[in-house]
Amino acid sequence: MTFTRPIWAEISRNKLIHNFRLLRRRAGAEAETVAVVKANAYGHGLEACAQALAADGARWFAVTCVEEAVALRAALGDHAEVQRASTTEDAENTEKNCEAFGPRILALSGVWPGEAEAVIEHGLTPSVWEPEHLELLEAAARKRGSGAGSVAVHLEIDTGMSRQGAQPARLEPVLARLGPGSPLRVEAVMTHFHSPDHAEATAAQIRQFVTAVDTIVRSGIRPEFLSAGSSADVLSQTTASVTELARTIGARRMVRTGISLYGYPPHGGIGAELQPVLAWKARISSVREIEAGTTAGYGGTFTARRRTRLALLPAGYADGLNRLLSNKGWVLVRGQRAPVVGRVSMDQSMVDVTEIAGAAAGDEAVLIGEQGAERVTAADLAELTGTIPYEVLCAIAPRVTRVMVG
Repeated sequence: MTFTRPIWAEISRNKLIHNFRLLRRRAGAEAETVAVVKANAYGHGLEACAQALAADGARWFAVTCVEEAVALRAALGDHAEVQRASTTEDAENTEKNCEAFGPRILALSGVWPGEAEAVIEHGLTPSVWEPEHLELLEAAARKRGSGAGSVAVHLEIDTGMSRQGAQPARLEPVLARLGPGSPLRVEAVMTHFHSPDHAEATAAQIRQFVTAVDTIVRSGIRPEFLSAGSSADVLSQTTASVTELARTIGARRMVRTGISLYGYPPHGGIGAELQPVLAWKARISSVREIEAGTTAGYGGTFTARRRTRLALLPAGYADGLNRLLSNKGWVLVRGQRAPVVGRVSMDQSMVDVTEIAGAAAGDEAVLIGEQGAERVTAADLAELTGTIPYEVLCAIAPRVTRVMVG
């Protein structure tokens, strides 16, 4: 890809694959590992990341919504036959069909009016929990002549997140629509743990999940997967009881790996085995000297205490460089830390290179990544701005070109 503005993000294919393989090993051979690539692959670039993971054998992907799922299907190859089985026998062979026609794509946030047709057309798998979701999908499936059980859905259970999912005590209206004659088939029952690092809270959610799964199985529904667990669960190995629950009903465990796929453990820092996938870079556009007492940037929030050399970077808050880094962040230039001075503006920022001998226009500046013996991570920027690495990575703007490297 050709780009001229000297700011870009390098995405390491090798590190992405390393993390995926690590998480898959930690999840265990009997578990299905879902690569979560929502929000433009957490800011890393949906198309390139998904293609790299699919080439390495990823069978399942998850995105936020049907719109993202359609874009991902186009990137991976639009194999609409995946869910077009017309008979119950065909439905039983869905997994074989998926292997033949490409990876599965899970849309995590339900179905909006006008989206059900796209779900069927592009062979997508939606999460569902409202009767309205089922009504929309059933109507679209019947319009296309889909047979009983031919459209796979993942039924989400609210076990304490109170965000989305059917409440265990109110499952009946949903289950009533999923009888033998429905074109919909509950392939997985899923939930989301709100505090996977707190054993007591997670145990309470698992108890709620067990209750819901028992109700679902007693209604005659036998899911192929129990989908519960994220990066935190895979790394901590604290929810083995879900795997046991899956075994007791003849299902398999499914885990959905997000932030750790990109090299960051869910609770900050850098894991010993995980490798950050993204490096964010720019080139110094110019260097100038200012005298002691001279101000710099909007509002004059920086005043030089000595003769100071300032390097200008083509990186601002419109690129995702948080304005809260003004006068307290840093970048790497020639293997040394260069403090951010003055306010980060929309398209530019300035760093102090007085102590960096030879720093000049054209030099590479690392906003996230390594240079020499120094490193700056998304976790570092998150700590400085009072947020989390997820937000730092997702905030890197689309106008910052992503480049896939080795």
